[in-house]
Amino acid sequence: MVIKKIVCSLCNLILIVGLIACSNDTTQTNQTAPTVQQSQSSIQASTARQPSTTKGKVLEKMDANNYTYVRLGDGTGNEIWAALPKTELEIGEEISLMGGTVMSNFTSKSLNRTFESIIFASGVVRGSGDKTAQVSVSPSDMGSQSSGGSGRTIVAFADLKVEKSTAQNGYTVDELFAKAVDLNKQKITVKGQVVKFSPNIMGRNWIHIQDGTGDPAKNTHDLVITSSETTEKGAIISIEGVLSADKDFGSGYRYDVIIEEAVVVKGESP
Repeated sequence: MVIKKIVCSLCNLILIVGLIACSNDTTQTNQTAPTVQQSQSSIQASTARQPSTTKGKVLEKMDANNYTYVRLGDGTGNEIWAALPKTELEIGEEISLMGGTVMSNFTSKSLNRTFESIIFASGVVRGSGDKTAQVSVSPSDMGSQSSGGSGRTIVAFADLKVEKSTAQNGYTVDELFAKAVDLNKQKITVKGQVVKFSPNIMGRNWIHIQDGTGDPAKNTHDLVITSSETTEKGAIISIEGVLSADKDFGSGYRYDVIIEEAVVVKGESP
């Protein structure tokens, strides 16, 4: 009987020790859980939504891959860095950033530089009044691989005047936007000055032309053309191609009007 009592006591002691050990393991697990949650919160805190608009004067700019990095000043000594879809900007130009996300301690590998704080804007508004143009990422600004974004690049309104094409199917830029639905899938000719040329994107060259017509407030002044032919900024050319209305490339890249399969018409003089 004595031996039996000793064995029972030992069994009870082992059971108690086991329960204590399990209790300690549970306590340690519960203590480590907040550490994971705190880590997730720290990651989330590294980014924040930017206010709807941020205005400033361009003090410095750098182009890298698909982005233009700019340092903006508000005139009172406050400065910020921003990254936006690749855009031609002038030092001293006033711009407003549209939307975007604030990133902390962001490292740009292409620039080999770390920014303590930078705004990645979804677009930019240039100028004021009727000369305002919104810029956002588009296939003509992308590399060989697509990236997120929406809309299309709008080159700022250029103060110029190009005579309308004399071809039978000739139109001004403004007329093409106004008659896009009726002219959809039809071959047209348009004459204008090249304000931007981006070669070999998605297997084609991207050309922006303007002729001085159209409404900058409605972004109907800047016409995008795709072609296998090359040109250069500043050239005045006549283009014949097929008009596509409401062209959607997917991933948010949509064009109200775009001219495709375009060729340069040799007969018309500048």
